Amino acid sequence: MVTTLSRRVKDRAWRLLLKLLLRPRGHGALVRLGTGYGGWIVPRSLLRPGAVCYLAGVGEDASFDLALIDAGCEVVSIDPTPRAVAYAETIRGTEPRFRLLPVGLWDTDTTQRFYAPRDPGHVSHSITNLQGSSEYFTAECRSVASLMAELGHSRLDLLKLDIEGAEYAVFESLRRDRISPAVICVELHQTLPFRGILRAVRQLERRDYVVRAVDGWNVTLVRPEMDATRSDAPQRV
Repeated sequence: MVTTLSRRVKDRAWRLLLKLLLRPRGHGALVRLGTGYGGWIVPRSLLRPGAVCYLAGVGEDASFDLALIDAGCEVVSIDPTPRAVAYAETIRGTEPRFRLLPVGLWDTDTTQRFYAPRDPGHVSHSITNLQGSSEYFTAECRSVASLMAELGHSRLDLLKLDIEGAEYAVFESLRRDRISPAVICVELHQTLPFRGILRAVRQLERRDYVVRAVDGWNVTLVRPEMDATRSDAPQRV
């Protein structure tokens, strides 16, 4: 119990430091979509018919995906986890516009092992084996460039990455393939030292991204052209 409390205190301290160092800025209106668990902060200017959104990591909470669908966005949800695939089937029964690609997101097209969380009650599996477990399933993985080519998308308005440590490899593939989503929402996992995590964000900033929101380990980065309107605090819809 003491160890668990210590970890929580350290995690809170690191999260506070991350927000302090990243210093969210910018002037576009922000809105929070989805539940407290599965929601994300995005620019309100994103919410328009036809905006192309790739959302990697659905788990068992598609509230963010569904909010974007309701706003008229073209949403492609991505998650190979068996429980996520089963959950998606229940969503499609009431929302036929919801579609899930049962693949993982990675830097190349390949097959990878996805390692289970230590708590069987949790759904998220990890290519990077975040929790050091031995159980896994294998699944097809795709790069962002490969998916865009297959789906016929020449632009990407939003890329959400909640992929348990694989986000850093995807960042590198975006740089390599010269893909610049207008908005990146990412949960930063501690598969790198804190300096490495900070360096990954700084590299995105050098590609003209601006940190607009920091919510724990969740960070929203926006290219300047997406900040179309002015406002202050994030709003909920």
